[in-house]
Amino acid sequence: MQVTVCFVALFLVMMGYFTVYAMTHEEELMNNSYNNRQQILSEQNRRGSIFARDGKVLAETTEDDSGREIRVYPYGKLFSHAVGYADKGRAGLEAQANYYLIRSSVPVISKLKETGRQEKNPGDNIYTTFDVGLQEAADRALGVYKGTIIAMNPKTGEILAMVSKPDFDPNRIGEEWDTILADEESGTLLNRATQGLYPPGSTFKIVTALEYIREHPDTYQNYRYSCSGSLREGEDVINCYHGTSHGSVDLKKSFAKSCNTSFASMGMEFDKEMFADTLDSLLFNRELPLDLAYNQSKLEILPDDSRGEMMQNAIGQGRTQMTPVHLAMITAAIANDGVLMKPYTIQRVESAEGAAVKTFSSESCGELMTREEAAILAGYMKEVVETGTGSKLSGLSYSAAGKTGSAEYGTQKGESHAWFTGFAPAEDPQLVVTVIIEGAGSGGDYAVPTARRVFDAYLNQDTGEIPQ
Repeated sequence: MQVTVCFVALFLVMMGYFTVYAMTHEEELMNNSYNNRQQILSEQNRRGSIFARDGKVLAETTEDDSGREIRVYPYGKLFSHAVGYADKGRAGLEAQANYYLIRSSVPVISKLKETGRQEKNPGDNIYTTFDVGLQEAADRALGVYKGTIIAMNPKTGEILAMVSKPDFDPNRIGEEWDTILADEESGTLLNRATQGLYPPGSTFKIVTALEYIREHPDTYQNYRYSCSGSLREGEDVINCYHGTSHGSVDLKKSFAKSCNTSFASMGMEFDKEMFADTLDSLLFNRELPLDLAYNQSKLEILPDDSRGEMMQNAIGQGRTQMTPVHLAMITAAIANDGVLMKPYTIQRVESAEGAAVKTFSSESCGELMTREEAAILAGYMKEVVETGTGSKLSGLSYSAAGKTGSAEYGTQKGESHAWFTGFAPAEDPQLVVTVIIEGAGSGGDYAVPTARRVFDAYLNQDTGEIPQ
């Protein structure tokens, strides 16, 4: 009898668990590719549309001459990774918002009318955070280069633009699928903004500077280092960019001039446990508060890391791998007094008749750093623009702050990705822009002018010049 009671109790507990799980994970379960409910809803409802923040159509379902439903993307390649596709599987917002797009929230009487006419019910529509003008500016700025640009509002977390290249035309994804898959080197389907993992190079000095400040909260302003252009530790040698000798530098000047040897020297002396804690607080090796498909940034500080390895870690090389969106999130936290707002791309869901279904709003993910730490780093980033490697953003009608990077990769000496991450206006940040241009070289020479084009467009200062 006791055994029977135990089994019945266990059964009831399991039933309760599955019921609660299904209620709290409805969207996740609906989007599972094995869920036949998707097919049923697709047969009942016509897939909803996706709109930009100002109501411009980014994706919609129409019919061809034979009456077959087709998905149309009016902007073609422009939003290829951001909006994605709904043929040959799903990607981008087509995947993220699938739960809403295949449902219909029009009143029952409207559904009955559609049924009477043997028509599908109109699906719910998605209004995004994307700014078409800013997306176009980012696309022009990146030009023919491989890489990505992501722009977001640091105060709200809204992603306003997200460009990744190489791109593709989602209107032709079915026709070009095999060709795209056959080109394994290009990684055309990869959204480099959220899924691309790169050595962050000198942009990682944001993290290194924060670690130094945390280890020396009362004396960091007294930091001094004499840079001769190179630093040797055993067989490991770190050189400043082009072998430049920066002379005597404090922490702010080390940051502004992006002095590799200064930061490598710091790295060798770091408390490894404290450094690991700082990386954890900045969401390395962890899940990000992000609804889009992404890869985790990686850097694990090991107890037996050599001094040479710590030098590489400190300048964003070695084992360090980072996604552009993660760097943008850390930059956004600095611009927002240390508080990270969850990045998001969907503003609201509406029925086909315009009734509100669901609204998304700003959501705090908590502090990545203290207000004081954020203010110090923001000041250093302003110095980068005023006197350092980001000077191509100086002297404009608006102020800016940021950090450049030239991240070495591959086996060929001198091959590097060009990075920039920053915000503007510096005193009242409205926009964060993070750029990586694959294989371009210097961040100051290539990524900074590219970011400027995006800032200019957002702040109504577009010069019309194409970065070289």
